[in-house]
Amino acid sequence: MNKELLEKLSNANGISGDESAIRNIIINEIKNSGAEYYTDNMGNLLVTKKGRKTPEKKLLVSAHMDEVGFIVSYITDDGYLKFDQVGGIDRRVILGKSVTVGKNVNGVVSAAPMHLLNSEQREAIPPQDSMYIDIGASSREEALQYVSLGDSVQFDCDFMWNGDVITGKALDDRAGCAILIEMINSDLEYDTCFSFVVQEEIGLRGAKCAAYTVEPDFAIVVESTTAADIPNVAQDKKVCYVGEGAVISFMDRRTIYDKELVDAAMSCANENVKVQYKQAVAGGNDAGAIQTSRGGVRTLAVSLPCRYLHSSCGLISADDYSSAYAVVTQVANKILSNSL
Repeated sequence: MNKELLEKLSNANGISGDESAIRNIIINEIKNSGAEYYTDNMGNLLVTKKGRKTPEKKLLVSAHMDEVGFIVSYITDDGYLKFDQVGGIDRRVILGKSVTVGKNVNGVVSAAPMHLLNSEQREAIPPQDSMYIDIGASSREEALQYVSLGDSVQFDCDFMWNGDVITGKALDDRAGCAILIEMINSDLEYDTCFSFVVQEEIGLRGAKCAAYTVEPDFAIVVESTTAADIPNVAQDKKVCYVGEGAVISFMDRRTIYDKELVDAAMSCANENVKVQYKQAVAGGNDAGAIQTSRGGVRTLAVSLPCRYLHSSCGLISADDYSSAYAVVTQVANKILSNSL
């Protein structure tokens, strides 16, 4: 895997509806690949890479560019920022986090200090409307010199690599974006379509438009999914395991996956490629919008297990990244060679 590429994507900011910085990085990475690409009205980056052969069927490989975060909704008279969520975030992980507002304004999410709370309040999770972002401004007028209503707010978390373990923000789904970039920059056997889509975290909106435009016969969605292999979680609730390879879903809250594609993905398992089932019917991803586009699309999701999804900092395995890349490329070749 390309560590520098994943680090660049993870560190960049791009909440739903504000993905331009991510799109620009991707374009810069693929511009010399020989692929054709354009940005649609929604903000999706649609890419076609010619291979040595033209297949009978059209395959779309897709990942989303956006990350969860916040948006500035109000500025108080004394210069504090009120905010709303963009995407699903557990409010237990919000308080006390460093954030970036707009392009380069640093702040911290705060609430009433603990020593002013009663015993009941100390045990409770503060409601979001009691929280604020402190950027150090002393008045609304001073704050408005640096931020505006509607500004994006992203978690601030340094990307780190320690052996096989990778931590950083927005690994859902910048890891998927990195896999697609590596595929585009490789020597492909077959013509393949790719989409880097927007606004997955707020309702699969970009994928709906991308799939309608591309009109594929097959799709592989490359994602990150919740790994709950942590203390105090029952064995049947752990979902998947970091270090045990690419995760294949048979069903989630938005999609029942194509059984033949699921079997093809699971058949990739060998000594060098680990593959595991997602052991839960939960969540959802862009497959839910792609599968039902036009006359229907045969769809598979290949995910990286990621601990602490939708928080300020996720954790994945480099080996799982490699496994996901291998599964996606192998299944893609099976689809395009009419082996399914």
